[in-house]
Amino acid sequence: MKKNLFIAFEGIDGCGKSTQVKLLTESLIKAGHKVYSTFEPTDSQIGILLRSVFSGQIETNHHSIAALFLADRFHHLLNKSDGLLAKMEEGYTVITDRYYFSSYAYHSVHMPMDWVIEANLPCANMLKPDLNIYIDISAEQSMSRINKNRESTELYETLENLTLVKANYYAAFDKLKATESIYITDGNRLPEQIASDIRETLETL
Repeated sequence: MKKNLFIAFEGIDGCGKSTQVKLLTESLIKAGHKVYSTFEPTDSQIGILLRSVFSGQIETNHHSIAALFLADRFHHLLNKSDGLLAKMEEGYTVITDRYYFSSYAYHSVHMPMDWVIEANLPCANMLKPDLNIYIDISAEQSMSRINKNRESTELYETLENLTLVKANYYAAFDKLKATESIYITDGNRLPEQIASDIRETLETL
C-alpha cells in the first residue's frame, strides 16, 4: 500500500468508524507505515466548544454550529504542530475520523447542501482525501447501538435526523462523485471483516 495517504472515515453515529480507525492504524503501523490518526471535532478549544453544544450545555443555531465546525476544520488543517497539512508534509499516512463529508451530511439537514459544500471548498482545495470510507448502517441500527453503549444521546442523535443524515451522505456522494474518491462498505458485519475489505481497497490506490 502507498505511504503518505490521507484517509477519511465517514458514517452516521454508531457505525463503527472509531473501531476501524484503530484497526487500520494498528495494521499500517505493523506493516511499517508512519501513521497519524485524528478526529473531528478536534480536542482544540473550538472542538471543546462544539462538544458543549452537542451535550446541551450551550444552545445555539445550526448555522453557528456549521461555522464552528468549519473553524475547527481550518484549525485541524493548519495547526503548525500537529495539523493535517503538517503531518502530511512529515510523510505520515493520516487517518481522520470525520472530515468535510460529515458537514455536508449533517448540516444540510438544516441548510442547503450547496452552501455547506461551498463553505468547505477551501478545505477541500487544501487537502482532499485519497479515499473517503463510508461505513453504511441503517438509522435504526445507529440508534440501537447508541442506546446500548451510552447513557444519554447528543444533538443530532434521533432516528428522524439520522435517517435524513444518511440520505444526505448519499446525495453528497452522488453530487461529488466526479471529484472525490469514495468507498462504501457494509457496517453490519464483524469489525475484522470490514477492516479486511478496507485494507484491500487501499491497496488498489
